[in-house]
Amino acid sequence: MATSPDAPASAEAPGANRKRKTWLLGLLLVLVLAGVAAWAWYTLVGRWHESTDDAYVNGNVVEITPLITGTVTSIGADDGDLVQAGQVLLRFDPSDSEVALQASQAKLARTVRQVRGLYSNVDALKAQLSARQAELKKARENYDRRKVLADSGAIAAEELSHSRDDLASAQSALDSARQQLNTSTALVDDTVVASHPDVLAAAADLRQAYLDNARTTLVAPVTGYVAKRTVQLGQRLQPGTATMAVIPLDQVWIDANFKETQLRDMRIGQPVEITSDLYGSDVTYRGHIDSLGAGTGSAFALLPAQNATGNWIKIVQRVPVRVHLDPDQLRQHPLRIGLSTVVEVDLHDQSGAMLAQQPPQQASYATQVYDRQSSEADRLIAKLIHDNSAASGKTAQQ
Repeated sequence: MATSPDAPASAEAPGANRKRKTWLLGLLLVLVLAGVAAWAWYTLVGRWHESTDDAYVNGNVVEITPLITGTVTSIGADDGDLVQAGQVLLRFDPSDSEVALQASQAKLARTVRQVRGLYSNVDALKAQLSARQAELKKARENYDRRKVLADSGAIAAEELSHSRDDLASAQSALDSARQQLNTSTALVDDTVVASHPDVLAAAADLRQAYLDNARTTLVAPVTGYVAKRTVQLGQRLQPGTATMAVIPLDQVWIDANFKETQLRDMRIGQPVEITSDLYGSDVTYRGHIDSLGAGTGSAFALLPAQNATGNWIKIVQRVPVRVHLDPDQLRQHPLRIGLSTVVEVDLHDQSGAMLAQQPPQQASYATQVYDRQSSEADRLIAKLIHDNSAASGKTAQQ
């Protein structure tokens, strides 16, 4: 009996179908397991973390700008140099300011001596008033005595008239002396030499001249590294001209720009892990969210988007989130401003606020390097007032 040529193919078909079904079932199982694993990962891990690579190192850029006009005679630091707070960065030609300072010192000394003269005038006028009072008393007694004698006819009426004129003259002299005393007293009333308005005005001029002279030397307000030096020797600078910047690299932070869809569960204080392109995955920084921005980047742009137009296209906006870094890690692995980083936020802790709830209790950044200038000016003023107020000073021999 002859065999059909289609018989072997028909015999192999059931085995091939079973094998194909097995592979399909296996692939389906793998897909199901992968889906379950993805769901489990998102539920347990993924939904509690948000990350972005749109994050950069930022920090304070302390601009060094003069407060007075001057010509640069010395530059104390260059780009990349480490400077300490109070270290001299620039010096101006001090000739003009020193002359103005000397003139202000002389003015204050002269004013103190003039005010001392006002107090002396008051004492002299008080003595003069006492003398005028004694003269008036004597003139009145003479007039009363001569009036009695004139009534009895013992003296002539002309002599009584002269006595009356003397009394009127003494009264006028007393009134004039009293007026002069009141005028002089008004100039020094309820004051001492140091608190007299003329002395205070001269002291203010001296303080300004001292500060102008001190400001011919520009010092570093903070400890950091010099950058952006543009000043040159001999350059004539105006107040506010940018000369260089000091960057404290121990105070840098991360500005991470998260999408608006990633901010729902972000809170202040949540832990953050950061890796930088500078060190790669070998160094992982730890920090926490310090604040969330009050607006998107496009809202604060120089040319903000005009969405009220016919060609509007919705774009996912990004909001800057500031991340505070661990200072110890910064000392071990310093960062530079502008470096790229990758930021990952752990969202498990939901106890923090989305926005700050109270204002800062103290200044975020401050410097005391300029306080010394004011205190030295005050000491100079006090010394000049004391030296020119002393009653034991040398006087000219008569």
